[in-house]
Amino acid sequence: MESPEYRVFALRYGANPRRRRFENVIFQQSGDCHDASMPMDFFVWAVVGTDRVVLVDTGSGPGTMTARGHDHLRPPLAALADIGVGAADVGDVITTHLHWDHAGAIDDFPHARLHIQRAELAHATGPSMDSPFLRRPYDRPQLTAWLRALYDGRVAFHQGDDEIVPGVSVHHVGGHTPGMQVVRVPTGRGWVVLASDAVHYYENLTAENPFPVLVSTIDYIEALRTVTRLADGPDHIIPGHDPLVLRRFPRVAPGLDGAAALHLEPAAVSA
Repeated sequence: MESPEYRVFALRYGANPRRRRFENVIFQQSGDCHDASMPMDFFVWAVVGTDRVVLVDTGSGPGTMTARGHDHLRPPLAALADIGVGAADVGDVITTHLHWDHAGAIDDFPHARLHIQRAELAHATGPSMDSPFLRRPYDRPQLTAWLRALYDGRVAFHQGDDEIVPGVSVHHVGGHTPGMQVVRVPTGRGWVVLASDAVHYYENLTAENPFPVLVSTIDYIEALRTVTRLADGPDHIIPGHDPLVLRRFPRVAPGLDGAAALHLEPAAVSA
């Protein structure tokens, strides 16, 4: 049976224009200025079909963003409104991992089923959180909300690869976190992979140079290769934080600088 086609949107909710290269890549080539500017954007992604909407990640609120040194631009709900989607339209939320900038505001989508890898929630609520380094990217109020959702019967656990709705699948890759998963979506231009933080920037992918926050370098590199196999080409891979996404893909509408249509053909833009 042929997979249905979906429209896919990258929706920016935050930014950090003060970010530096040494914060985003590990290995610096000779002559590469490690302190050079390398801004970061923060996204959620909407997968829109004829009869359903899947939200990939739920972002973070202004208090959490500010406390961690980033700029909150708008709530993810407002970003969804730009493409004509309301909270009640979202039937499923796929959370790629539980870091603070991807797993907040789940209570804004009370009717949605929440999809997470077993390994991710086990890591974020288990013995590893005894380490200040390992728990640094997680947010206690967000995890409390997730535990409430779990006890309310809203959480669907996955172990490995799985289909969430017809055609849309999650794929466990690890590396950045133990339960990191990416999302594969059939669109009019082929298979698009929402890599989230399996690939923070295009450069992490092209140089096989990991983002510095990770639990396994070996798994991170293998995740890059898995993402490449799942996508229908390099321009079908969507990184989690690269401002180039909004430059490479068409705007949803004039004036909507923070919303890009990933199911449409990208333009060639130099880094």
